[in-house]
Amino acid sequence: MKRSRLRSAVLTLSFVVTLLGVLSVPKVQAAQTIWNTSEPSVIRVAIRENNPSGEPDPRGRIVYVQSVPFIQYCEDVLPNEWMPSWRPEALKAGAMAVKMFAWYHHLHPVTVDGFTFDVDNTTNFQTFQYMSDQPTTDAAFNAIRNIAFAMPNGEIIELNYRAGIENDPNWQYRNAQKMAQWGTQYWAERGQTYTQILQFYYQGRSLLRIQ
Repeated sequence: MKRSRLRSAVLTLSFVVTLLGVLSVPKVQAAQTIWNTSEPSVIRVAIRENNPSGEPDPRGRIVYVQSVPFIQYCEDVLPNEWMPSWRPEALKAGAMAVKMFAWYHHLHPVTVDGFTFDVDNTTNFQTFQYMSDQPTTDAAFNAIRNIAFAMPNGEIIELNYRAGIENDPNWQYRNAQKMAQWGTQYWAERGQTYTQILQFYYQGRSLLRIQ
């Protein structure tokens, strides 16, 4: 009787081991971090047709996909999302958001109407106008050029932002982990650094030097 039970247990264990060997265990993909993922050299931008007023239409047809050097892309987005006349610390906070947003979407491309791209040139992603960079916004981007704002483990995450309310700290966006563009100017006018502004809106993230 004991031998029968032992033999049954051995057969059961053998079956489980065999079954585990047959079943494919899904692999856990490692997080994409600034340590294992290089900053892009080029980003693919879908160019949409303009609306009647001459502005890129978020619902417009995709005309073509333009490959743009990553740094140039960031410099050509910043003055279209932040006002070049704003305080330097506000522009630096904006530059970081623009860069990390673009980096994240470079890692998560999409295909629409047969076109594969990372971002488009409208408010669907970030407003991009080729060769529209300005001296003040270029200086802001250069100041954060070798720094990333990511999770403490280096994971690259999307930094979302919204216009927000003028002359207001925009606390509502802090609770939503989004940065208010007007809020960056509000805090910069009150002596806050770009680091303090970023940490106000995006909680639980860290400034990390890109190696």
